Amino acid sequence: MMKDINVGMIGYKFMGKAHSNAYAKVNMFFDADANVVRKVICGRDADGVGQAAKKFGWEHAETDWKKLASRGDVDMVDINAPSYLHKEMAIFSANEGKHVFCEKPLAFSTADAREIIEAANRNGVKNQVAFNFRFAPAIRVIRSMIESGRLGKIYHFRGHYLQDFIMSPDFPKVWRLDKTVAGSGSLGDLGAHVIDLARFLVGDVKSVIGIAKTFIDERPLPEGMTGLSGKASKDAPREAVDVDDATCFIGEFECGALLQIEATRFAAGNRNNLSFEINGSLGSVRFGIERICELEYYDANNDEGLQGFSTITVTEGVHPYAGNWWPAGHAYGYEHTIVHEVYEFVQSVANDAPASPDFTDGMKCAQIMEAVDLSIERRAWVDVNSL
Repeated sequence: MMKDINVGMIGYKFMGKAHSNAYAKVNMFFDADANVVRKVICGRDADGVGQAAKKFGWEHAETDWKKLASRGDVDMVDINAPSYLHKEMAIFSANEGKHVFCEKPLAFSTADAREIIEAANRNGVKNQVAFNFRFAPAIRVIRSMIESGRLGKIYHFRGHYLQDFIMSPDFPKVWRLDKTVAGSGSLGDLGAHVIDLARFLVGDVKSVIGIAKTFIDERPLPEGMTGLSGKASKDAPREAVDVDDATCFIGEFECGALLQIEATRFAAGNRNNLSFEINGSLGSVRFGIERICELEYYDANNDEGLQGFSTITVTEGVHPYAGNWWPAGHAYGYEHTIVHEVYEFVQSVANDAPASPDFTDGMKCAQIMEAVDLSIERRAWVDVNSL
């Protein structure tokens, strides 16, 4: 008989809904080696989390996250609460012997991330950071192309994550714009994803230098927050914004390739534009999350006159994960990347195998972000491994 993995989840709004959807679908579309049970969901508002439990298919609702993590009928804790809570929740859950699946960013600092890793290792629990874009089939194809040498020696990774949802000066100061809660602004929320993809595809980063800007330095306080949105009255008191609205940085990989990343919430017309291009001696690839089923490939070995970027539709059964969904040419989207990452963590727990990306990957992302922040403060290059 297939074993059950009972999940306790902390958080029930944007990512809580996305994760709940993944837990509901993982056994339907994948032959996982364990059955995922939505055991208990947790949030501070009893009415809100109670409604979420019913709507999202959880057996129980809880308002005390420590009680959730201490329950004997919970095997795995999913943390998608605001970023400032990640460290305490992850360490407590690991000390309770629970496997831990944590949203990014794992921690505000390299030192905090190392404490989380130590707790997970000491207690022998599986751990994974929710860098879901690693699990887009196109990303796996690109990684395979690089590993096989199809692109040759890598010269550049050039990426950006562009959004526009806070451009209005009347948009309220939601928790993502509060440094004490979010840790950082566009760099930690958006840039972290691009940083992880750069590491996953090209390798570790050696050094960085960056610049950041806060375009609107004061915003109205919200009356309520849901997901990425918030509401504020016309006469609401205003408060200073202490996170970056946009951050850009350049760097160098350990392999010698050059790195360029931009993250902003002030790119008008860009709802959720995560895109990158990788250039190598034998060719290039391009990818954008808004066209998640496609990647563009340039083969420098093609005959003169026949060269150019070609579009590959990544929906065939031969592509990673794609064959578990629909027939070729039938699109998948953002939500599917989260099902894929959940599937991989379930397999890790069920088979006592290492998970990836694990807390060490989360630490290395935090290390790069900390180096970027230091470079901005010092107006100088910072060696990532010095942190």
